Parts: sequence; structure tokens; C-alpha cells
Amino acid sequence: MTIAAANLHWGRPTHDRGTGVLVLAGSSGRLDSARAEVLARAGATALALRWFGGAEQPPTPCEVPVEMFVEALDVIAPECDRLAIMGLSYGAEAALSVAARDPRIGSVVALAPTTVVWEGHREDDDAPARSKWTWGGDPLPFVPLDRSWRPADEPPAFSPLYEHSIEVADAGVVDAARIPVERIEAEVLLVAGGDDRVWPSTRAVEEIVASRAEHGLDTQTVVDLRAGHSVALPGEPQGDQRRPYQVGGDTGAAQRLGAAAWPQICRVLQLDRDFGEDERPWPPCRRASVCSAHPGCSTPPLILAGVVTLASVIYLHHLIRKGRATAKALLGAGVFYLVFAAGLVLTLV
Repeated sequence: MTIAAANLHWGRPTHDRGTGVLVLAGSSGRLDSARAEVLARAGATALALRWFGGAEQPPTPCEVPVEMFVEALDVIAPECDRLAIMGLSYGAEAALSVAARDPRIGSVVALAPTTVVWEGHREDDDAPARSKWTWGGDPLPFVPLDRSWRPADEPPAFSPLYEHSIEVADAGVVDAARIPVERIEAEVLLVAGGDDRVWPSTRAVEEIVASRAEHGLDTQTVVDLRAGHSVALPGEPQGDQRRPYQVGGDTGAAQRLGAAAWPQICRVLQLDRDFGEDERPWPPCRRASVCSAHPGCSTPPLILAGVVTLASVIYLHHLIRKGRATAKALLGAGVFYLVFAAGLVLTLV
């Protein structure tokens, strides 16, 4: 298959850190260009993918070929040193499923994850249950949603539906539908809110961590018990948070969870966390070795220049007071300034 250009958005870094990230939205079906741009400002080559509802794609998240994500990774691969994948909600389900099948992926960031493949969207209640994903043309085993379930509130909270569907499903069905996270050799970061009312993502975090631990694999987690399903990374626009269903979380929860996760996201993806919200306010240094505290920072040599200049002024003042400010001394000071200025220019350039 070939991914249409309209279903892609590139986030290009101004200071490339070598990581290529495939960015997947959830059930909204949107092209998550804002998230790709945030990651690009942190040094990633980020490719946002619309994975359903676009040109030459399934109209709903139902029987979406996992190969689509593999092909998107093929597109990114020539432009980076290492591959990563990040997804939210349905996108996290996809990210974990892809990482379990594509060993090229070095890092996975799953925001509001799940442990199993779920039933895909259906056109009406009478339509047969179908998987959300396919692999090699075959539907992946999935857990069906119980169609007898009815929400207790309006707008509905769907987390009880997912929990109930797991409880009533045959154990063999659930086991077959489990995403084989123990096959993921990549570094895995899971981010979730304890008040997630879309699906039980914190329960998923616990199960994924336990499953991988049984196979000697570490898993990083960031959990905010007062946050809900949404995650907003630093620098992302607020957008319209209204939904026809409950997402959970208190005021500012999405931004708080995103801010807490950002340092870990940057560590896992090998990005620069300080560039997440805004472009850096200082000019880049073309020699990264100039500043050991921060790549591209020209502040230390400027501070050094100020200190040396101040010391020179004090010394000349001392000579003048002692009556020893001879022409020879002033000439020597001038030569010193010229040599120092030339060295400073060469250092910054």
C-alpha cells in the first residue's frame, strides 16, 4: 500500500537529535500535527499519520492494516538514526501492536494504553463484531464489546464498558487478544491517568509492567491518579476539550500529566526536554562542545568573556591609579583584547 501525502504531516527539527517518531492519534482520527511539531522542536523527525478516515483508508477504526504503520516507519527510517512510535488511546493500542511485530522500533510511548486488541467500530448494533486491526490480511484476535451494556450516566463513561466486556468474555478470547508486549525489545514508556473514564488505562499499565517483568523486561511509567484519558504535552494547543463522553480528570489534568511525562518522553526518545514548549531563546553554537551543560548553548563563553573583560578593566584602572599606564602597557592591553576577541569569535562560530 502507499500512504497518501494528505494523510501525513512532517515535523522537521531545527536541531536534529537523530530520532524518528511516528505519531498516532486516537479515536478522533485526526492528523496529530501539533504533537509532531512539539516533538520536532525537541529535536525529533516526527511524522504524524492519519490512520483511518482519510484518502484510501478504512472509514472507521475497524480492520485497519497494521502494515500501514510499518510502511509509515519505512518512510521515516531513511531520515533518522533510530525509530520510535508514540500513540494515544487507540493509537497506543496500535503502537504496542506494531512494536511487538517490528524489531526496528527502539522506543515506544503509549499514552492511555490498553493490554488487548479491541473490537473495531461497527456501523450499527446488528453488524457483526470485527477486529480493529489486521495483519497479513487476517483480523487480529480481539475482545468484543458487550452490546447489552448500557451507560449509567449521560454523557457516558465508557471505562465500565471495557471492564465489563473483559469480565464476560471467555478467558481464551481475552488471552488470544492480549498484545504480546513481552516481544517488544524496545524501551517502553506508559503514561496514564487514574481517573480515565474512557477505558481502564492504569489497569493496563499494571498488567503490561507485570507481563514484561516476567520476561525480564523493564517498563517505565508515569501515572497521575487525578488525571483522565487525555494527555497534553508542553507546548501543545489547548483545543476544544468538549466530548460527547466523559474523559475524566480534574481541571488542568491533561496538561499536568503531559508535563509530568515530558522529561521521561524526552529521555526515552533521546530528545532535548528544554525545547518542548518554545523555541530556544539563545542562538545555537555550531560547536556543541563549547557548552557541556546544554547542547547548542553559547552562554558559558559569553560569561567567560565578561569575566575576562571585567578583570582587564580592573587591572588597567589599577595601572592608571599607580601612574604606570604607559603607552607600552596600553598597547599590550589592546593586543590582548584583539587576541581574546578573535578567539571568542572562533569559538562561537
